[in-house]
Amino acid sequence: MTSGADEQIPDVVIEPDAEQLARSVAAALVARLAAAQAVHGTASVVLTGGGIGTAVLQRVAELAAEPEHAVVDWSGVDVWWGDERFVPVDDPERNELGAKEALLDRVVTDPERVHPMPSSDAGFDEPEDAAAWYAEELAAAAGDGGPLPRFDVLLLGMGPEGHVASIFPESPAARDERPVVAVRNCPKPPPTRVSLGFPAITSAEEVWLLVSGEGKADAVARALSGAEPMRVPAAGARGVRATRWLLDAAAASKLPVSDA
Repeated sequence: MTSGADEQIPDVVIEPDAEQLARSVAAALVARLAAAQAVHGTASVVLTGGGIGTAVLQRVAELAAEPEHAVVDWSGVDVWWGDERFVPVDDPERNELGAKEALLDRVVTDPERVHPMPSSDAGFDEPEDAAAWYAEELAAAAGDGGPLPRFDVLLLGMGPEGHVASIFPESPAARDERPVVAVRNCPKPPPTRVSLGFPAITSAEEVWLLVSGEGKADAVARALSGAEPMRVPAAGARGVRATRWLLDAAAASKLPVSDA
């Protein structure tokens, strides 16, 4: 992690319920990407799957359809993924498929700027080969000889045990120093995946963790109280300039009053 990520104090935002959380995050994401385009001419986002992540993308698509909120030029947005299930391209478990249905098929994108992680039927026999290919894609997009391009916002969900992307507690991925890693034997099916590693996650300008539901409240509290990333990987997900925990009231229910 960079020193900025180590020193930066997370923001905690709490909404009453999951629906309001999705709407709030969608509006904030649109504003952040528009601001990035105003500064750089382009913007970049790393997408996540899961229920709340998909709900956010659905709300973003709704905003894009409203003229007064259509402030993002989606043809100028680089789209990446934080992790993907190593299954066939048309498998409903694919995060890519969910993102297309929720948002990407409903806005005008530049296909050259949309970067899905490889599927298991895309010519890669092993997830390690797919991970290496995606790392090459990231390096090519960086354009400056570095391993990673600029990520303006990196979205992450979190599991009830504290996993983010496909980095699970006490797993080899939690200690891997490569930007993209193959993940096998995940405790949550499907077991084989490709994931950004911590070096890529913590390179993002802003990391937003989207968490809803009482079942995740314990992990939220542990992550925000300084747990070791090996035990609660979400604790290691920090942005260079900002880290935002975007929670509904149920997910925040175990936080001390001072954190809420």
